[in-house]
Amino acid sequence: MKTGMMEAQPTTHPGEGVSDPLENCQIAADYRFSNPELLRGALTHASGANTRLSSNERLEFLGDSILGFVACEELFRRFPEYQEGDLTKMKSVLVSRRTCARFAEELGLERWLITGKGINGRGASLPSNMLADVYESIVAAIYLDGGIEQARRFILRQLGPEIEAVLENGEFGNSKSLLQQVGQRDFGQTPMYVLLDEKGPDHSKCFKIAAVIGGQTYPGAWGRNKKEAEQRAAMNALALVQGAPPPFDHD
Repeated sequence: MKTGMMEAQPTTHPGEGVSDPLENCQIAADYRFSNPELLRGALTHASGANTRLSSNERLEFLGDSILGFVACEELFRRFPEYQEGDLTKMKSVLVSRRTCARFAEELGLERWLITGKGINGRGASLPSNMLADVYESIVAAIYLDGGIEQARRFILRQLGPEIEAVLENGEFGNSKSLLQQVGQRDFGQTPMYVLLDEKGPDHSKCFKIAAVIGGQTYPGAWGRNKKEAEQRAAMNALALVQGAPPPFDHD
């Protein structure tokens, strides 16, 4: 199957001022379909289909599993110290219906969704479950058209930054707790945290803190308060222990 990345330039039909929905959707997805009918099927809601089998429901079913697989694989690879329970919590946040709906909105998929009468269509506000369905359907369509590598590339384009965002916001996991486990297990030491610097007025200070295990001081990290700075410092230390670059700037 011949697939590839697209040029980021929209096209229109000659002599018309209306863009081609399938073309624009491919541009937004950064993927060119060998079989555009797969994309059309992914964008077709049951209300706009001749039969239920020609809607995106079957694609949504497949896409849900592909999304879950890619998310699990990425989390397993990126977080070798996390236990099964932690990975499960992370996955539940990352591939929730709410997150899928937001991914669909970021791509603008609602503009090209094919719906029947009585449902607000392109450009209008749509229910979040409908947006989540069309995102998962696009995942499946790309997988069927170009294989798992193309599907993975499409998913991680948004999922990768999402992982970093939820880590930074502390939506799952506890970096300090995890670093304590790693420190005690691998070094026989409990991590300590030292204040390296602070700046700003008293009512709005920022703090730079570093994690210390034994005699090793790891790269510090800035935070809007000491708790945030300690979590980020722990993430820097965990990254280096695992052979990865620290995620937070320590200059």
